[in-house]
Amino acid sequence: MSTPQPTAIRPPPLTEVQTRANPYQPILDRQRRALREQGFPDVTRRVAALEALARSIGAHADELVRAVQADFGHRSPHETIASEVLGALAEIRLTKGKIKGWAKPKRPPLLSGLPGGRIYYQPKGVVGIMGAWNYPVMLVLSPLIGALAAGNHVMIKPPDMTPRTAEVLKRMLGEIFDASYVTVVTGDVQAAIDFSALPFDHLMYTGNTEIGRRVMMAAARNLTPVTLELGGKSPTVITDDYPLDKAANRILLGKGVNAGQTCIAPDYVLISRHRQQAFLEAWTRAVSQRYPTLADNPDVTWIINDRHYNRLQAMIEDARAKGAQVHEINPAGEAIPESKRVIAPTVITGVTDDMRVMQEEIFGPILPIRAVDSLNEALDYIMDRPRPLALYYFDEDRGRAERVMAETISGGACVNDTVVHLANFNMPFGGTGDSGAGAYHGFWGFTEFSHKKSVQFQSKRFSPAQFIRGPYPVKAYGYLQRAVRFLS
Repeated sequence: MSTPQPTAIRPPPLTEVQTRANPYQPILDRQRRALREQGFPDVTRRVAALEALARSIGAHADELVRAVQADFGHRSPHETIASEVLGALAEIRLTKGKIKGWAKPKRPPLLSGLPGGRIYYQPKGVVGIMGAWNYPVMLVLSPLIGALAAGNHVMIKPPDMTPRTAEVLKRMLGEIFDASYVTVVTGDVQAAIDFSALPFDHLMYTGNTEIGRRVMMAAARNLTPVTLELGGKSPTVITDDYPLDKAANRILLGKGVNAGQTCIAPDYVLISRHRQQAFLEAWTRAVSQRYPTLADNPDVTWIINDRHYNRLQAMIEDARAKGAQVHEINPAGEAIPESKRVIAPTVITGVTDDMRVMQEEIFGPILPIRAVDSLNEALDYIMDRPRPLALYYFDEDRGRAERVMAETISGGACVNDTVVHLANFNMPFGGTGDSGAGAYHGFWGFTEFSHKKSVQFQSKRFSPAQFIRGPYPVKAYGYLQRAVRFLS
């Protein structure tokens, strides 16, 4: 998945706007009617919906694992059940007991204005969710959990690249929810285009940056607010005092899971020039220990399809042709048939910025290493580029790490580890700039899919209206000028 340069955004001429009926508009209309007739779901119904969802996930867990396995050709079943099934169940467990408190109207801080103010968290209405193929269960269910907790009705479009998983999700959710409450629509790219064009009350998309722009343009025609969970090139910085074997093992967690097909996978490493070779050796040891074989290893996930497999191979060859050194780590020296779509963990050194591996989001088990001469050079390199979805920083100096976290901008970050911030559902997960807009998980998912409505309950005895009305006294302007001087 690449992160291209920004494109010009112009509305199409009216003659080019499609006038055909959107095939999914009747479903949206049905959900809107249900909202009007039934009213917003109360807390009891929201909790019941999440409990029904949890039971259904548990009942279909093995089927979901098998479907994901079939869509990938092969995927580690341990990684699937941990990241897709247990992840969703954990978020439901955290969320369902807190909805009552989250949904309760809140008072603004004292002395922040007139007394009697309240902030109401209301459902937005009908939320559209467009999932991504790399985690085809969790990236549908996690936003669904937040949307249901906030009291919305939901329409879901799973990714077309994982059709078996999409069909299981459609059947699973159809068994527990009426289509006027939660529904799943499946189909190809045109189905996704039609889905994104619907006038939702909120639309969430997970995927690559270029498609995210197109989704945002489609939503803009309806003034639909969006949450975009995109990607980019998430950098890893290793300082001179951090143990390399420890760093390699922790980076491999993020790069090895799902064969690097993760939006927050470490994309490249920045390390001092004199430590580059030592890190390569530490990385080779870590890979050899975790993946002693590759071709028939059940813990090694395949690349999703031939197109992405060929794209990754082309990245490697592009770097080699431009003078980089390619280090393939194949501990058992196996011949790996192309039909298995397994790419051996590959390190690329001597990289330059004109190489594809340093321009595009990699989304695979390829790790470029860029040598630097100082920490400041590494940080300047990061800050000169589009804001990443994640930043990983390895340093024994806690104070210096705190400063780096305060001075760099990324969607999220880990100090001395990778990807584990995603598993903390008490923290928001989201991007910034090219890596996305908005955030979700836990309370943050609840607020993302809620309208925050300000309501002022005014006293029977007092209203500013009795003072703010003409004709104004001659001295009033002078008093206001004094107030300006006092407050400025």
